[in-house]
Amino acid sequence: MASNKILVIDDTTVVRVKVREMLPPGNFEVLEAKDGVEGLNFILQEKLSLIMLDFLLPKMSGWEVFQQVQAHPELRKIPLVIMSGRKEEVTEKITEPFEYFEFLGKPFDQKQLIGAIKLAMAKAKQPRPELVSVGAAVSIKNSTLPTSGVANSTVVAPSVAIPSVATPSVATPSTGGVSEAEINVLNEKIVKMQAEIDGLKKQLTQVVTFIKQKIK
Repeated sequence: MASNKILVIDDTTVVRVKVREMLPPGNFEVLEAKDGVEGLNFILQEKLSLIMLDFLLPKMSGWEVFQQVQAHPELRKIPLVIMSGRKEEVTEKITEPFEYFEFLGKPFDQKQLIGAIKLAMAKAKQPRPELVSVGAAVSIKNSTLPTSGVANSTVVAPSVAIPSVATPSVATPSTGGVSEAEINVLNEKIVKMQAEIDGLKKQLTQVVTFIKQKIK
């Protein structure tokens, strides 16, 4: 019985088969998902050793799946390789450098696939803050923006985590005791609110860039 499970989420059968055939023989099982919803179900139900995620998917995009994974402390520890035929599709949402996952451009050969998997596994072991703000990289890159944004947790270095973003993991005396379930609900609400904030920041950045181009 395979001790390691690799999940390949891609709407193209050729890519899924290609990945399966290129992987070296070993004690692992390859799971396949053809859309984001199916892929997320696998992520939530299976104990995975690696996720290979296409960025553009039907039903639920790779970007949405990525956000769901980053919202769960345990799931974001799984080594992740994001695949796309156009890197700009990824960098539009997630600012480089990709610190906690690896990017694999399409088309790719076996050497590139194995290299990406090795880097993803190494990056997944890097320590990170307990709760990383998604999209804080935008704040760091554009220092005029506040650093409490929320999307793209994978690009935020631990040294720049902002205390105000972290959510308390234990109840304070004044709360009279808050259950873990209530804290988890609050965490989820914070992630959703932060995602909306990040969207506004992105729009602001695009407007500023447009104005600068016009001024030139």
